[in-house]
Amino acid sequence: MSAPETSRAAGVGTTNRIAAFRDRYGRFLEWVVSALMLILFFEVTLGVVFRAIGASLIWYDEIASVLLAWLTFYGAALASVKRAHIGCPELVDAMPWPARRIVNIIAQLLVIAFFVLLGGVGVAIMPVLATDALVSVPEVPMSIVQSVIPVSSVLIVIAELLQLVELIRGKEPLETPGLSLSEGLH
Repeated sequence: MSAPETSRAAGVGTTNRIAAFRDRYGRFLEWVVSALMLILFFEVTLGVVFRAIGASLIWYDEIASVLLAWLTFYGAALASVKRAHIGCPELVDAMPWPARRIVNIIAQLLVIAFFVLLGGVGVAIMPVLATDALVSVPEVPMSIVQSVIPVSSVLIVIAELLQLVELIRGKEPLETPGLSLSEGLH
């Protein structure tokens, strides 16, 4: 094999490894989100049943709020892996591929910078929250509840870095992953 063929073969192998990692990572996040959905479902159902029989659980509203927040943050990480966030890519998609690539790289860098900042602030507030706890379940510290912010930020940054690697490689995509908002409405 010549040097260019070896380089090309190595690039394909790396691309396949990244795609395989993205698939495993996406499945992991699907399990996390599914588990949170099931836990939230059972927790709310339990709360409704107890309320119906006149023995309301004092903790179920607060725990349901926490679970919903966690589901939202971890769901955002899953959406990042699947490239499923709502967007209006029509203007960017109308650009020629080199300009589209540059705009997408800049957008990816901005998203990554935002979530690095959010994760950093999330880590910085953890010691402040260490002395606070949930009102209805004082055994659960607020630092555990709010840990979703830095953890999900890291998960989103990983997903966005995977996309950034694909954009930097600069291969024109055969099709855009995910659906635009207008395509999803047909």
